[in-house]
Amino acid sequence: MASAGLQFFAFMLALFGAFGDIAATLLPNWKVNADVGSNIITAITQMQGLWMDCTWYSTGMFSCTLKYSVLSLPIYIQTARTTMVLSCILSAFGICITTVGMKCTKLGGDTDSKSHTCFAGGVCFILAGIFGLVPTSWYTREIISNFLDQTIPESSKHEPGGAVYIGFISAGFLLVAGMIFCTSCFKKQQGAWIYPPKQQHLPSTMQESNAGYNLKDYV
Repeated sequence: MASAGLQFFAFMLALFGAFGDIAATLLPNWKVNADVGSNIITAITQMQGLWMDCTWYSTGMFSCTLKYSVLSLPIYIQTARTTMVLSCILSAFGICITTVGMKCTKLGGDTDSKSHTCFAGGVCFILAGIFGLVPTSWYTREIISNFLDQTIPESSKHEPGGAVYIGFISAGFLLVAGMIFCTSCFKKQQGAWIYPPKQQHLPSTMQESNAGYNLKDYV
């Protein structure tokens, strides 16, 4: 198994990734449109997220509107909602499982049991990273394609917001943590395959003496 320090480093990456996943899921700034206009005093910043749309005025006022209807949303937003929630759930499961399987904890039983537990937690982190990477990539692709579309007016174009970048970074943390935990349980088995246990051979003189002793017993 990997060292306790490496597993602890992977666990911290997974924690940051899980918290980042939750923050990216809840934040309303997945895409941002800044409309300054002719007067900066009346500037408006429009933000759209997975669950709500918010508008921020330069005067200090801030208003948000929840997206109650699911069927009226585009398919990429519906997919982003589902996959981000699954990513948060899987990352939470991975944290609970790896807490038991890490070498620095006294839970989980013997070394083999801890190794299998770490592998299961690593799989959860990898799946969480994939589920977090898919919606952020798809959402960014939609933003860029709409921004480059000449038929869409400038006032309706958006740019990627901070939640998208947080989602990308969190997915990367979860993937790295999952790979570390998954590979940590293979090192011991791989070493056993490469270096099989040597069989103990008795010296030839001892074998001959034993053979002679056995023959005398039967005479």
